Amino acid sequence: MLFGSLDTKDREYAFVRDLLVEQGLDVVLVDTGVLGTPALTADVTADAVAEAAGTSLRALRARGERGHALTAMAAGARAVAEDLYARGRLSGALALGGSGGSSIAATVLQALPLGVPKLLVSTMAAGDVSAYVGTSDVTLMYSVVDVAGVNSVSRQVLANAAGAIAGMATAYDARRAAAAAPEDKPLVAATMFGVTTPAVDTARRRLEQLGYEVLVFHATGSGGRTMESLVADGHLAGVLDLTTTEIADEVGGGVLSAGPDRLTAAAAAGVPQVVSLGALDMVNFGPASTVPQRFEGRTLLVHNEAVTLMRTNAAECAEIGAVLGTKLAASTGPAALFVPRGGFSAVDAPDGPFWDPEADAACIGAALDALDGSAVEIVDTERNVNDTEFAESAADRLHRLIQRERHEP
Repeated sequence: MLFGSLDTKDREYAFVRDLLVEQGLDVVLVDTGVLGTPALTADVTADAVAEAAGTSLRALRARGERGHALTAMAAGARAVAEDLYARGRLSGALALGGSGGSSIAATVLQALPLGVPKLLVSTMAAGDVSAYVGTSDVTLMYSVVDVAGVNSVSRQVLANAAGAIAGMATAYDARRAAAAAPEDKPLVAATMFGVTTPAVDTARRRLEQLGYEVLVFHATGSGGRTMESLVADGHLAGVLDLTTTEIADEVGGGVLSAGPDRLTAAAAAGVPQVVSLGALDMVNFGPASTVPQRFEGRTLLVHNEAVTLMRTNAAECAEIGAVLGTKLAASTGPAALFVPRGGFSAVDAPDGPFWDPEADAACIGAALDALDGSAVEIVDTERNVNDTEFAESAADRLHRLIQRERHEP
């Protein structure tokens, strides 16, 4: 599926379409333009795209609101893409655009399932691209020059884009044609940060021994959001959420928050989960000079030139613990909280720069209070989160919870 505004970019789309056809691909050209009549004939016209969104091109033009038109055409193009995928006709999707075209493309591409090749050539790809990628596997290519004509520069970029999507689509078709491997294993997610790496590495090895494939997510905001999305979409058999540090950033105003929905998907879906307090001893900021003035005098640790960690105090830890406990208490499936009273991270250990038993106790106490009366199991230990015994025990408990949910012996 090659889609975009043909009324303003028909030359570019004709160029890319011809390259794709030359490489043996069947191309469905979809027009999301509103303003004019393109010289290029689309397989799915702008009228059809508008109708798929429950409106008409005439109505969009009469209303004269660009934002409304973009939203409607995005919804229509998404419906077209989902229909192509449902009928087994979609092996990849490619769009070209500036800011408006990229916003439409993002809506469409993010709606397609994980693994379906998704490529966006955009003028916006050199800045903050989180809005265009979301939690999906969208590939972005910077257009270098505006998508406004085929010239000596754009010709090279667009040719590379055509080659890239052709290669990805061909590989995707080959995978899809192959039967599912009989050795496919249940998928389990695990969350990790640099300061909880020993724990997650140990737990991952143990889970692999027990017959699982483990997907490790870096708890940097996007990692947590992506994991939550995969849980909600039903891809995972269980979650080993040892590193919940993104909640500390959400509460403490750090830069690596995963948003207010962190630690909610497994609870809502009834997916078995083992949760711990990994790296809740810290809030993340950028370079030391970017730490807000209100935190002057706090315990800071320069992790590297780009990352500065701030030790959470007792008041913040109490709030973090309450948030975590409240979310975990809402679990509709089997869940356990593993408590590491010996420290929440590699730097929160006796003689470590973030060692603060009082703050940790505030977090633990608030979490346990919020879980009081719930069905969540509590495993309270004196170990550090990175202790081998702690990590292996957490992995074993998740295995038992998954077996219980599947009614296995």
